[in-house]
Amino acid sequence: MISTTVEKAQDLVLWLDQIRLEDVPIVGGKNASLGEMIQQLVPKGINVPSGFATTAYAYRHFIQFNELDAKLRSLFADLDVTHVPNLQEHGRIARSLILHAPFPPELEVAIRDAYREMCNRYGADTDVAVRSSATAEDLPDASFAGQQETYLNVHSESEVIESCKKCFASLFTDRAISYRQARGFDHFEVALSVCVQKMVRSDLATSGVMFSIDTETGFKNVVLVTAAYGLGENVVQGTVNPDEYRVFKPTLKTGHQPILSKRMGSKALRMVYNTGGTKLVKNIQVPRWERHRYAISDFDVLQLAQWACDIEDHYSQLRGVYSPMDIEWAKDGQSGELFIVQARPETVQSQRQGNVLRTYQLEKPADAEVLTTGRAVGAMVGSGNACVILDVDDIEQFQPGEVLVTAKTDPDWEPIMKQAAAIVTDQGGRTCHAAIIARELGIPAIVGCGDATAVIHTEQTITVSCAEGEEGQVYAGELPFRVEETPLDDCPTPRTQIMMNVGNPEIAFSVSALPNAGVGLARMEFIIANHIKVHPMALINFEVLTDSAAKRKIARLTEQYDDKPQYFVDKLAQGIGTIAAAFYPKPVIVRLSDFKSNEYAHLLGGAAFEPEEENPMIGWRGASRYYDDRYREGFALECQALKRVRNDMGLTNVILMIPFCRTPDEGRRVIAEMAQHGLVQGENELQIYVMCELPSNVMMAEEFAEVFDGFSIGSNDLTQLTLGLDRDSALVAHLFDERNHAVQRLVAKAIATAKAKGRKIGICGQAPSDYPEFARFLVEQGIDSMSLNPDVVVKTTLAIAELEQSL
Repeated sequence: MISTTVEKAQDLVLWLDQIRLEDVPIVGGKNASLGEMIQQLVPKGINVPSGFATTAYAYRHFIQFNELDAKLRSLFADLDVTHVPNLQEHGRIARSLILHAPFPPELEVAIRDAYREMCNRYGADTDVAVRSSATAEDLPDASFAGQQETYLNVHSESEVIESCKKCFASLFTDRAISYRQARGFDHFEVALSVCVQKMVRSDLATSGVMFSIDTETGFKNVVLVTAAYGLGENVVQGTVNPDEYRVFKPTLKTGHQPILSKRMGSKALRMVYNTGGTKLVKNIQVPRWERHRYAISDFDVLQLAQWACDIEDHYSQLRGVYSPMDIEWAKDGQSGELFIVQARPETVQSQRQGNVLRTYQLEKPADAEVLTTGRAVGAMVGSGNACVILDVDDIEQFQPGEVLVTAKTDPDWEPIMKQAAAIVTDQGGRTCHAAIIARELGIPAIVGCGDATAVIHTEQTITVSCAEGEEGQVYAGELPFRVEETPLDDCPTPRTQIMMNVGNPEIAFSVSALPNAGVGLARMEFIIANHIKVHPMALINFEVLTDSAAKRKIARLTEQYDDKPQYFVDKLAQGIGTIAAAFYPKPVIVRLSDFKSNEYAHLLGGAAFEPEEENPMIGWRGASRYYDDRYREGFALECQALKRVRNDMGLTNVILMIPFCRTPDEGRRVIAEMAQHGLVQGENELQIYVMCELPSNVMMAEEFAEVFDGFSIGSNDLTQLTLGLDRDSALVAHLFDERNHAVQRLVAKAIATAKAKGRKIGICGQAPSDYPEFARFLVEQGIDSMSLNPDVVVKTTLAIAELEQSL
């Protein structure tokens, strides 16, 4: 093996199938990874295009042959990467020296011979991609993403030779020089290998990037896939806003179809071959009908995600440490096959320490002005004066500490990106250049805004908030914010399980890092109100809606759907699936919809399907709706979504909970209704709980225990119905108190009965956090779990553990 490596080190050209990952010093990170996959993963069914690579020895031979080493060292003696004009001048001269130097004859012959062999395999003047692979790139702690050049649709021997020379020169692009300097790499120790790889005809199909880890939160159990039309450079460079998909790894590996979310991007441009022009590729507009559909099928999404898992598993085993991956893929429009064209280590989330949870809290006033929105990158907040720059040639205008606002970035922008307080772009998705570099630099970025350069002006003070979910907001002015750090080391595990209330799927991955025993309350209402926005009966009866304004809005939201009700099922399943996946395999208790009729009426199209009640708080809500003919079809959609989460996605940790169930008979009617839609209690480990929030739930707890598998005390409704007050009324608000003896007696009785009947019982509400004496009371009664808002979980966990020790 040693002799083989020595022999490789003296070769000018190597075929990719001769290379392994250990050959990074010989062919650079990118080519070593390609060779590793061709040798080890192609036999397992992963497609990787073949090709050859010039070696680091070939590059050094070129430098020595032309006596460039001394010239470059002399040139760089007074380099100052912090001074943009100085950096630009040194880079221009270095590249010129290389471009005007001839290849050694033996190197040119070796490249021509290898390309001719590829033409023998694939046809005359076969199309290839010529990619740079530096010996210091694609390392586990430094990506060097896009620092050197790539040339696509290269066709002849002369074009291959020319492109290889340009790749050599790109070792001294301004961005590469700046990046190496910042990372402490010696400019003259780094060598460049060039990959000449068979093109995948994704110009006729689709391509994209995927990560085997969530890029924003570091959640390990998800694959993020992005996709757009045409060649992949548009996605990498951030020229387009791609589609995004998230797939859950654990149940994908057990044969399920766990696509947790799908987000459609604008995909406005398609990069294709430029036949007859002076440039090798060009961008063309994508027709509207294509932009408004997903670029790849669910089948392709799942196949790519499976490959991402296989690649991650292989590299993790090879390195002996968990190794999430950053992967580029392409689909061939002629054969219909998918290919992996690059795979490198993910270099941001994988390097972060997990023992401290850092959260940013924006303290915005009610009248805060939102200038624009886009995809949030990095859960942080930054502010400063905006500097709007439309051309990379003008980057010397930028001052350290400003917010960079531009259409998109590529590696040429990096000398100023590292000086920015935040970055805002018109174009790009979560895997574009701006997003990757912002994460690596640890600064907030909002990409794909569409209009940032039009609505933000240079010297305007702005605040960039990526701390409010997946959608980032750019606010006018400098808004205050605070940073909270929560240490996660040595957090005790009390006997009483501490669970969380999580209704927003967008925060699920991040809060799952907190110490917890699962989710005690996942409210369906948040997903319906914020992600779906439409009354389910309005979707079922879309064609006969009489409210024309609501109908137009619904049509816009559901334009991808001929079957309008399927929009409700898809969005609800994705929202619940995301929460369930974030905490898998811990239990996630999902409460079925519990809007009151006046709240349902506020959904789009809802007014036509809701009665006007004198007191909706105790009216047509919860269980009484589910079997009623006026809502039965809407409830069927909820059941379809939940069945998909449990059966198709494989998330059997989801427990269902029925709210506001007045009698055991009503509970049986609801359970029977659910069974008609494939949610059969006890089947596929399905448990069904009931909210214990009515006095009748407590007084008939034994009977309810015969119907349901568990209880969750809803202290808000139980308190108001025990004390006979409206908790929304300010006139009697001072009387609302969960510590009232009448309420506590009911809680104690509910816990005792549930325990006697062998049923789980918990509580979801803030009272245990707000009132230490109430928490003590619950622990003394032997409650199984408390479900709290994420912001008080650690504090309450510590308090409960201490309390249990004292009892």
